[in-house]
Amino acid sequence: MGIRFILMVNKQGQTRLAQYYEYLTLEERRALEGEIVRKCLARTEQQCSFVEHRNYKIVYRRYASLFFLVGVDNDENELAILEFIHLLVETMDRHFGNVCELDIMFHLEKAHFMLEEMVMNGCIVETSKSNILTPIQLMEKA
Repeated sequence: MGIRFILMVNKQGQTRLAQYYEYLTLEERRALEGEIVRKCLARTEQQCSFVEHRNYKIVYRRYASLFFLVGVDNDENELAILEFIHLLVETMDRHFGNVCELDIMFHLEKAHFMLEEMVMNGCIVETSKSNILTPIQLMEKA
């Protein structure tokens, strides 16, 4: 299993979306999110987008007012995860039209559905934007 969790966080550090692929209690999740968000938001743009925290490697990227943070195993390829983050943002852009924090907040179920189409049990299973968005478009038609 490569991906352990995916977080979308705004510039103030508020979690807008959290998807975990391993079991953590609510207290553990809250503590982990707080530590990681503080660590990533405190970094400058000149620093790299990879941070090691506990037994995770955190790969993050900022798009407008949202930070996309992905926690992976230490042996995972960081550049592949950056590509995955970019694919996720491009897919959301295609659906929402220039995705922003409000799109995530008001359409949280669609954002989760996109993630579920892309990642299964911590492994990336789909990378085609049209294949990811087809079920969502079919649900909207119904």
